[in-house]
Amino acid sequence: MKCFTFHGTVNVITIVVVIVNVSVENNFQFSIFNSQFKSVYALVDCNNFFCSVERVFCPGLWHRPVCVAGSNDGIIVALTQEAKALGLKRGDAVFKVRDIVERHGVRVFSTNMTLYAAMSKRITSILRSMVQRVESYSIDECFCYLDGYDHVGSLDEYMRRVAQRITLYTDIPVSVGIAPTKTLAKVGSKFAKKYKGYRSVCMIDSEEKRRRALELFDLADVWGIGRQTLRKLNYYGIHTTIDFADKRENWVRSHFNKPVVDTWRELNGIPCIDTTEVAERQSICTSRSFGQMVTDLDALKESVVTFASGCAIKLRGQGSVTRAVTVFVTTNRFREDLPQYAYSDTEQLSMPTADTLEIVSAAIRALKRIYREGYSYKKSGVILTDISRADCLQLDLFDEVRNRPQRMALMRAIDHINQSYGANKLCIGSSNAAAPSWQNKCDHRSSNYLTDIKGILQVE
Repeated sequence: MKCFTFHGTVNVITIVVVIVNVSVENNFQFSIFNSQFKSVYALVDCNNFFCSVERVFCPGLWHRPVCVAGSNDGIIVALTQEAKALGLKRGDAVFKVRDIVERHGVRVFSTNMTLYAAMSKRITSILRSMVQRVESYSIDECFCYLDGYDHVGSLDEYMRRVAQRITLYTDIPVSVGIAPTKTLAKVGSKFAKKYKGYRSVCMIDSEEKRRRALELFDLADVWGIGRQTLRKLNYYGIHTTIDFADKRENWVRSHFNKPVVDTWRELNGIPCIDTTEVAERQSICTSRSFGQMVTDLDALKESVVTFASGCAIKLRGQGSVTRAVTVFVTTNRFREDLPQYAYSDTEQLSMPTADTLEIVSAAIRALKRIYREGYSYKKSGVILTDISRADCLQLDLFDEVRNRPQRMALMRAIDHINQSYGANKLCIGSSNAAAPSWQNKCDHRSSNYLTDIKGILQVE
């Protein structure tokens, strides 16, 4: 494998040439390193995050193949490089690769989002102690805004110290990409992860580095380019990232929607993607496949109440209200020996709400209408639609809920308690039940070492 580097500076003559080329090819009149564009972003990405967290508390697993399974321990959702070397892939069904797992001693863990979220919070805290403005983008990724950090000297060396501190304090390895746009920063982080020569940090800070990076970067891995967009690009004869970046802007606008145009602009050094203002979701869904099939209404009700409560929490978290609650149930389509049934129903609410009690009551009414005896159910779910902003809610003189302000104050108090003392400390009586009949299968889940006193790691 040939490694490349982006070190070195670009002279004035080269920059002038770049400006001319960009102007001709892409029809805009500035260089990505023009002084009027001073945005600098760093993407801090935790390497193989789920597996790395599991390794922290099982040090003997370093350099050994490790996988994390989700969906009732049925599908591999994360794996280490050592596991990939054995031929395992994300999305593999565990039962299909059981022979490889047993033959090579692959350690398989059940997904433990509580543990992963707690470690993610620690990493974010370390970042914020060294960088003033940090944006958590996902559980294992953070954007750092480095505008005005010229006083620290070399940005790549400074972020290298940040990465080293994260690893020192948490034992989680990270990769960092630095660039004028968030999309290019993600490109840089992938190079930093792939090539050890970068020592965890890849900085794309010149036109030469930008073009060399895009020439070597897989188009399918570009942030913002999904499968459908990739197929469309391939249809038009675009198979590489640099080919896409070199297209004229008016051509991209005429063939693709705004998100793809924004991606193109970002690849050309124009920051335009604002991830700080996440658009509110137009629908919220919580569903789960059961650990084992259930037949009675009470077990289904427990699951639906739990899912509806979770949807309500997400709804309040984004400051929204809903007017429609949909419930669906399905049997196991892979069990051809059993009768099949799948149905959904929607309960319309008289007033938009984020009240857990109202949403749960609506979900139960919808469930009772679609439930049929004589079937073995494998999955249920709750979907909230017709979502709008809570601060634009118009009150109804004939609202059936007379104490709505007090009810919402109660919801806020419950959310505060659960955030302070742990999820589901306060919940609806029918939810969060220890119901093995419908709970996810998680036979290999590790302890919550960081949040549960009973899970503290003991060394003998």
